Amino acid sequence: MDWIFWLILIIILAVIELATASLLTIWFVLSGIVALILSFFIDNVAITCTIFAVLGIFLLFTTRPILREYLPSQKKVRDLEKLIGRDGVVVKNIYKGGAGLVKIGRRKYKAISSKNLKVDTEVYVKTLDELNLVVEKKN
Repeated sequence: MDWIFWLILIIILAVIELATASLLTIWFVLSGIVALILSFFIDNVAITCTIFAVLGIFLLFTTRPILREYLPSQKKVRDLEKLIGRDGVVVKNIYKGGAGLVKIGRRKYKAISSKNLKVDTEVYVKTLDELNLVVEKKN
């Protein structure tokens, strides 16, 4: 019957992760799956709980920092949203369906456009598409 506890715990933790998208409980979902499998082979609840806790904490501290580098943060999205309406210059050609680079101030940003834009074309930021600036030629 221990497996029912682990299954319920996994579901609860998965729902929490989906609601928050904080990358905190996903590691305990994974360690819960391991504990669920182990509960069929190990009758000692203390050992299973210890494995669950140690594995969850280990995964949290070892893999979360690595994964956060590859996933967009809310701060990064907010920073890009501040660029909407700003002017820039194309520094790497932007082709329809592909991405180029736009320089705004001193920084370069990945940008897309519905039209081909050549280097040194003055543009303005219309909106965002995921983590790409959507730019249009400045009139």
